[in-house]
Amino acid sequence: MQYNPITVSELNLYIKNKIDDDEYLNNVLIKGEISNFKHHYTGHMYFTLKDEKSLIKCIMFKSYTANLDFVPKDGAKVMILGTVSVFERDGVYQIYAKAIKQDGIGDLYKAYEELKEKLEKEGLFDKIHKKKIPLMPKCIGILTSNTGSVIRDIINVSTRRNPNVYLKLLPVPVQGKGAGEKIARGIQIFNEKKLVDVIILARGRWFFRRFMAI
Repeated sequence: MQYNPITVSELNLYIKNKIDDDEYLNNVLIKGEISNFKHHYTGHMYFTLKDEKSLIKCIMFKSYTANLDFVPKDGAKVMILGTVSVFERDGVYQIYAKAIKQDGIGDLYKAYEELKEKLEKEGLFDKIHKKKIPLMPKCIGILTSNTGSVIRDIINVSTRRNPNVYLKLLPVPVQGKGAGEKIARGIQIFNEKKLVDVIILARGRWFFRRFMAI
């Protein structure tokens, strides 16, 4: 039996046409919280819209941004009117926003700010508690899930930049009930036994890439 494969471009175009033919997706109203916001020098805006369980990439072209009555930022809770379509080159679907209405401060961002303020009042961010991170650590402790993609990223990037580095993984859950206590216990183990020079606490590929870019 002979098969006639299609190209990646043909597949992405097929999926794009299917989505574009859906009238509901051509004019959808969706609410969520903005994160990873970037106002490009071209005038276009790129960001992610998320809730507690999921996220979707968004773009608002310059021709629509001129109609905004506020400046979007991370943590803003908004409602978006737009079109869902496929960006063929990358094979990803995203929202092409036509209008954005501010809907108060996002619950997730508000909770983050409240926690940050609480910890600052407790003095946990005081410089006296900060330790200098070694430029070329010999041994790095890693607290993350041993099944996620982030651990592969850490191994690849760390060993590429420093082939002689030694990595010690202590698997911990990074979300869900009880995760906080297990993470805290992992940090305690690394510190008490003086097992590593520095610790990476990682959840998700984006967070790790931001960390490595510092």
